[in-house]
Amino acid sequence: MSRAATTQRKVFYGWWLAAVCVLVYFFTNGMTIFVPQNLFPRLMEEFAIDAGEVSRTVMVTFLGTALLAPIAGWLIDRFGVLRVIHTGLVFLAVCFGLYPFATSITQLYVLHFGFAVGLVLCGLMPNVVLLSAWFTRYRGAVVGLLTAASSLAGGLLPLAIAPLVLNPDFGWRWGFGALAIAFVVLGLIPGLLALRSSPADVGQYPDGDAEPLAALENGAVDGVEFGVALRSRTLWALAVSSACLWYAITSINSQAQIFFEQDAGLTAGNATLLYSAIFWCSVAGKFLFGALSDRIPKQRVMLISAVLLFIGSLLAFTPGDNGFGLTTNFTQLVLFATVFGLGYGGSFTMIQLVCVECFGQRALGKLLGIVIFVDSLGGALGTALSGQLKASTGSYLTSFTTVSVVALIAIMGVLLIKPLQPSKT
Repeated sequence: MSRAATTQRKVFYGWWLAAVCVLVYFFTNGMTIFVPQNLFPRLMEEFAIDAGEVSRTVMVTFLGTALLAPIAGWLIDRFGVLRVIHTGLVFLAVCFGLYPFATSITQLYVLHFGFAVGLVLCGLMPNVVLLSAWFTRYRGAVVGLLTAASSLAGGLLPLAIAPLVLNPDFGWRWGFGALAIAFVVLGLIPGLLALRSSPADVGQYPDGDAEPLAALENGAVDGVEFGVALRSRTLWALAVSSACLWYAITSINSQAQIFFEQDAGLTAGNATLLYSAIFWCSVAGKFLFGALSDRIPKQRVMLISAVLLFIGSLLAFTPGDNGFGLTTNFTQLVLFATVFGLGYGGSFTMIQLVCVECFGQRALGKLLGIVIFVDSLGGALGTALSGQLKASTGSYLTSFTTVSVVALIAIMGVLLIKPLQPSKT
């Protein structure tokens, strides 16, 4: 039986594969970044450390990701994306299993570097590479669904383990341990058993088509040459503005739980609800701005989402007798979480899509690697500096003011982004 006939009779396997990729990314990003950030107050109590010291855990993850991302790209080209993802899944399973048994902050730093290794091997980039082999027409929608899984993890996982974490008889170790078991069952095992390198492995074509697209057969590729892109203002404007956006996003995400509990005076339960609300709103932002980008230029959508992020950051402030301070009003905090979350979701999604719109497919992997390297450095700096400023000043006022300033710089950078004229081969 021909592959075309087989494709017509089978349900497209790519949809099952996409579901597994979403599950994998849901756990990998959620458990390496968002759950530890939510546990910061508990870790501060456990190890008698301040906000600056605990923030270095996730900073190590971001910094390690930035440094290791180019190596992961080489490994994918050398050994194939499937072997790389499988290795990363096993490596993360070991790190997740060890995390609840950490007895010092130093051990957590080591484990968070391990998280970075796992993230570059089975996180966003490898999953995007794998899905790109399976989808052509639906690639944007599928990658959008993949990125939404990250925010869903931030919204769901802290709430899922809150009954254990906030119970004095159990605590954060039991909560993270429960997630480690869930990862093995829902992430590791499906990832090892269900993923395939390409549709040809199951006798199908991309998108489930009965025949391959002509463009795929003749190898036509649109896009800007790597050297041309490297010398352009657009690439570096995108990289710097992305780094500024990630600085703002990671600053708030990493410190939100501590701020809500210690500065705003919320209970741990209400603080967790508000922390999760940021991610629920970011899911909405990813879908909203993703849909909008199909109708108007993506650079304009990125500008709108960056402005929304900036406005959201300003909602954390309130006027007082001695100038501006940070609000403790619950209604205003909800508004802050909502608007900032929407801007966060839109900005995150647009970084990838604007890169495609500006440069095309020809050198996309290398160019995305540069952007990811630079914006990961921004994320690492945001996490570390915001925590250190809190530890030094005793307040988040300076940290959050810096977030607003950096978000404004991001807006100015986005204004400089202009698509380049592609060539075709």
